[in-house]
Amino acid sequence: MRKLLATAILLVSGLSLWAAGMPRPEYPRPQFERSAWINLNGTWNFDFDFGLSGKDRNLPKAEKLGKQITVPFCPESKLSGIQHVDFINCAWYQRKISVPSGWSGKKIFLNFGAVDYKAEVYIDGQLVQRHTGGSSSFSIDITRYVEAGKTHNLVVQVTDDLRSGKQTGGKQCPGYFSSGCSYTRVTGIWQTVWMEAVDAKGLKTAVVRPDIDQKQLVIMPEFYQESDYTLEVVLKDGSKTIAKKNVSCSNHAVIVLPVKNMKLWSPESPFLYDLSYTVRDRDGKAIDEVKSYAGMRKVHVADGKFYLNNKPYFQRLVLDQGYYPDGIWTAPSDEALRNDIILGKNAGFNGARLHQKVFEERYYYWADKLGYLTWGESASWVMDVNDELAARNFLSEWSEIVARDRNHPSLVTWTPLNETWASRDGVYTRFVRDIYHVTKAIDPTRPVNDASGDDHVITDIWTVHNYEQDGKKLFEALQFVDGKEPYRNTRDKKFLANYEGQPYMVDEFGGIGWMAPEDRKDSWGYGGLPQTEEEFYARLEGQVKALKESKHVAGFCYTQLTDVEQEKNGIYYYDRRTKFDMKRIKAIFELIPSTEER
Repeated sequence: MRKLLATAILLVSGLSLWAAGMPRPEYPRPQFERSAWINLNGTWNFDFDFGLSGKDRNLPKAEKLGKQITVPFCPESKLSGIQHVDFINCAWYQRKISVPSGWSGKKIFLNFGAVDYKAEVYIDGQLVQRHTGGSSSFSIDITRYVEAGKTHNLVVQVTDDLRSGKQTGGKQCPGYFSSGCSYTRVTGIWQTVWMEAVDAKGLKTAVVRPDIDQKQLVIMPEFYQESDYTLEVVLKDGSKTIAKKNVSCSNHAVIVLPVKNMKLWSPESPFLYDLSYTVRDRDGKAIDEVKSYAGMRKVHVADGKFYLNNKPYFQRLVLDQGYYPDGIWTAPSDEALRNDIILGKNAGFNGARLHQKVFEERYYYWADKLGYLTWGESASWVMDVNDELAARNFLSEWSEIVARDRNHPSLVTWTPLNETWASRDGVYTRFVRDIYHVTKAIDPTRPVNDASGDDHVITDIWTVHNYEQDGKKLFEALQFVDGKEPYRNTRDKKFLANYEGQPYMVDEFGGIGWMAPEDRKDSWGYGGLPQTEEEFYARLEGQVKALKESKHVAGFCYTQLTDVEQEKNGIYYYDRRTKFDMKRIKAIFELIPSTEER
C-alpha cells in the first residue's frame, strides 16, 4: 500500500518533483493531458557518428557515450551544451528510463515531440520503431519492451541529410554559413520526450469540432481498444457544467454536446470551455482520465472574404519564424512561447503566420488562451517539390501535423508550402492536389492556402508576396482591374490555377530593416535601410495605408516579428528587446480594423 501511495504522489501534476530544475518541465500536450507521465528532458548521453559506423560499433546497446546533451535542445544550440553548428549527418542519444511499479498492467508509451529528421529508437538493444519526419510528433507503444518497476536502456539514433532534397528543412541553411533568409540548422531531438501510462482500453484521441450555427460541440473519439466500457464527456464553463454525455467506447460514437448561451472564441474574447474525458469500466470505476479544452468558433471563406464566427474578419498577421538565439527551434521556456504572442499583440497584430516551422503544441495552447490567430505551416523549404520521394515523405509528415493540431481554435488556416517558385508541371501539380485533398480529408473545417506567395494549383485563399517599399507603388500593384489578372508572383503560370475570387491576401510584405549601426555590415532588410526612425515609421505607414485602400485585400502578414540572425527586419530584436515606440507601431498596424468595414 505504501508503495502504491508513493507512486501516486510521484505522478501528481506531471511529476512536478522530478521536474525541479528540468528544462521545459510542462506537460507538452495541453489539449490531451493525463496525470500519469514522466518528463524525460534533461541530461542525456550523446555522441556524433559522422562515419555512420554506430551500428557496427554496437551503439544500439550503448550504455555510455562520449558527450552529454541537454534535451530537448538540438546540438547546434547553446542550451544543448554542445553548440556544434556544422552539418550533423548522424548522432546517438542514450539514457536510462525507469518504469514506475504502479504502471503495471498499463500500456506504456514513449512520446517524442519532434526529432529532425529520421529516428530509430532502441530499448535494451532492440529496435522498437523508426520515424521519418523532422517536425511531426510520434508515440511508440513500448509495453512489450519494458517491465513496470524496472530500469531499461533507451538509445535513439538520428540521421539528417538536409542537402538531399528529399526532406523538409524550413529555414535551415543548406550552406555552412547562415545567409540570406536561411539560418542555423537543427538536428535530432528538439521537443520534449516523455513516457505515459494508459489503460489498454483508454481513449486514444478525439476530434473536436465546434458547430456554432447549431450551437453544439461535436466530438468523435477513438479508443486503443473498443469495449463495452463507457466514455463520459463533460463540458464546463468554470465550475458550471454546460453539457454532459455518456457513450459506449466505440470508434463509431459521435458525441453531440448542446452549448446554450454560447461564448464564442475570438482574438477579442478568447473564451475556452473546459473539457474532460473519463473512461469507466463496467463497475463505474475511472480507468482513464483526460483533461482538455475547446473554443466555440467558426472560420470559412466566401465572396472574397475571410469570416470568423460568420462575420468578415481582417487578419493582421505577423510572420513568426520561431527562432531563438539560445534554443534555435526550441523555445528556452514555456514563458518564452507566451511572451512571443504578447509581443505580437502589443504590436497591433491579431495573429501570426507560423513560418517554415511546425510550432509545438504549447505555442498553440497559449495562442488559444490569449486570443491569437495562427496559420499552420510546414518546414517545406530545402525540399525538392519536383521529387517523388520528397513528395511522399512530405505527405506522411504533413498528415501527422494536421491530425495533431486540428483541435486548436486559434489555428485558422493551413499553409503547407511556401514560395514554390522552382516548381514544374507533373510531380508538383499532382503533389499540391494531393496535399490539398489529404488536408481536407483530415480537417475540412479550415481553408487551405496551398502555396504561400503563389504557384497556386488548388487553393481556398489567394496569397501573394510583395516587398515593394513605396506605399504608392504598392497600392498601384495591388489594384484589381476588370479583365486583367491581379498581381501574382508566379514565374510560369501555364500549369497553374487562375484567380477565381478567393480571399486575396498579401501574406508577406514590409520586411523593413532596422538595426544598430554596428550591426549593419553583415545584416539586411528589404528595400534598403531607412536612415532615421521617423523614416521607418513613414515607410511602414505608407505600406499599411496602401493595403487599407486596396479594398479587395482581405488580410496581410508583415515580415516579421523579430530579427533572426543576419536578417534584421523584425519589429523586435532577436533577443525580444523593443526596437521602436510600440504605441506608434501598434497604431499603424491597427489602421485596418479587424471587424469593421474599411
